[in-house]
Amino acid sequence: MNPPEPGPSPNQGWTHREQIGLDGAGRTVLAHLAVRFPRADAETWARRIAEGQVHLDGAPALPEQRLHAGQSLAWARPPWIEPEVPLCTAVLYEDEDLLAVAKPDGLPTMPGGGVFLEHTLLALVRRRAPEASPMHRLGRSTTGIVLFARTAAARRVVQEAFRAHHLRKVYRALCAGHPPQDSFDIAAPIGDVPHPLLGRIHGANPEGRASLSHVRVLERRQDCALVEVEIETGRPHQIRIHLAFAGHPLLGDPLYGPDGSPLPGTTALPGDPGYQLHALRLELVHPRTGQPLSIFCAPPPILRRQKEETGPGRES
Repeated sequence: MNPPEPGPSPNQGWTHREQIGLDGAGRTVLAHLAVRFPRADAETWARRIAEGQVHLDGAPALPEQRLHAGQSLAWARPPWIEPEVPLCTAVLYEDEDLLAVAKPDGLPTMPGGGVFLEHTLLALVRRRAPEASPMHRLGRSTTGIVLFARTAAARRVVQEAFRAHHLRKVYRALCAGHPPQDSFDIAAPIGDVPHPLLGRIHGANPEGRASLSHVRVLERRQDCALVEVEIETGRPHQIRIHLAFAGHPLLGDPLYGPDGSPLPGTTALPGDPGYQLHALRLELVHPRTGQPLSIFCAPPPILRRQKEETGPGRES
């Protein structure tokens, strides 16, 4: 008889730290944690406090202690088993300043949600380059290029390029239906909108931040269209929101409906899968040499045209 296969290993745990602000002053420790981390109920937080997982100003906290602005609250979360994800990536470009990698579908870019810590692209990249800092992020189900800076100087230059919109970012996607035009712009502002579980998420909002996407139709298929989208701004979920706002949501998107807001009655979360979106090309000026740099990541088969070039990771 073969020995049983070993099960998944827990991570190393994590300590959440925060400095109490004016909004938390006056609350009890128990009430504050229940508000800050609503996925756990008050009974769960009371148990965690009793087990000594929560500290206030370095000492074990009591559930009914009143908080004051400026105090330090820490929750030492014990190790937990994270969901299985594809723990793989490929290097598209690398030098002493920058590292660009290909993110697979299902792998979170960064820790978040109280679920993922070590099962992230950031953790994978830092095994190769511990100094690497992500310059942007992709949604969990979005594939393609993620750029990391390897020095403080490179990070400052690239951050400024992102802020000033001095980079070119091109994506490939499948959207529902057939847009009437072969190319068009979407400029719907993006801001907070209601969500039944999370309270607020990003969506199309007339009072939101200015946002601009350029869309080009590559192919019209039976019930959808293959499009390339170049974004001048980088708002969270911008392509999903903008194409939905234009009446052509990403095919299979469980969250965003035709007005760029959550579908009525949906319980879907921003990280839920179902759509096809790929970061295809990133063009920028190299932070040290000043030379143009173009990074390319071949799309998955479903997002390729009939005669699709796969190409190298870096293009001249």
